[in-house]
Amino acid sequence: MGAQKSVGFVGCGRVATIFLGGWRRAGTMPGTIVAFDSNEEVTARLRNRYPDIRVGTLAEAAGQDIVFLAVHPPVVASVLPGVKPALKPEAILVSLAPKFVIAKLSKGLGGFGRIARVIPNAPSIIGKGYNPMAFGDALGEDDRTALRELLDGLGDGVEVSEAHLEVYAVVTAMGPTFLWPQLDMLASLARDSGLTQQAAWDGIEKMVNGTVTSMRHSGLSPADVQDLVPVRPVAEETEAFVGAAKPKLEGLLAKLRP
Repeated sequence: MGAQKSVGFVGCGRVATIFLGGWRRAGTMPGTIVAFDSNEEVTARLRNRYPDIRVGTLAEAAGQDIVFLAVHPPVVASVLPGVKPALKPEAILVSLAPKFVIAKLSKGLGGFGRIARVIPNAPSIIGKGYNPMAFGDALGEDDRTALRELLDGLGDGVEVSEAHLEVYAVVTAMGPTFLWPQLDMLASLARDSGLTQQAAWDGIEKMVNGTVTSMRHSGLSPADVQDLVPVRPVAEETEAFVGAAKPKLEGLLAKLRP
């Protein structure tokens, strides 16, 4: 990648925490990181957790080589005017928010086109993320390689059509929120019933990996895969949950799409 690029975070919330945690775990923390958030408590919390970063103004954070726009979609439009004058001509702006497409971001930045979008995935904090990305036409192959290498320590980054990013926001970015409570319940049950924590999580981890692989690669239909286990103690509750969750997710996706 040549000389290491400096990184700016506009927004110091969950996504910044996830990325910094993944880089620290992988030993690939950028040498210069400048972070800004309008909420001083959020900024202080991030700074306490990652003391090597520098807290700066919006202009300082937006003046780095690679600038991550790490704010929620409702805030994006109000932040762009402050980012616009600080961007270096050769900088790369990386939006981590759904809904705002590259063309709309470019318009809000006065025509600045060196933009990429990434849908972050929480397991990136341990280097196991799945982070779909799309690049603006103004980014050359060297730019794309630099961004891929920066994100490499976070897990898998795959280039996808920008039109699909909102689908990934619902499926891969929000997907863990459906699984974590259930996995925690299974682990608690296992521990309360005599397994060590390590034994519980070893079993659950292998079960989850095998569950996904069997549905994807067994050659059976989803219904036939689910029929492989004869006893399903929460079948009615699962059906009710899926029936309630699907229209909510479809509605959310419709709101996120540009």
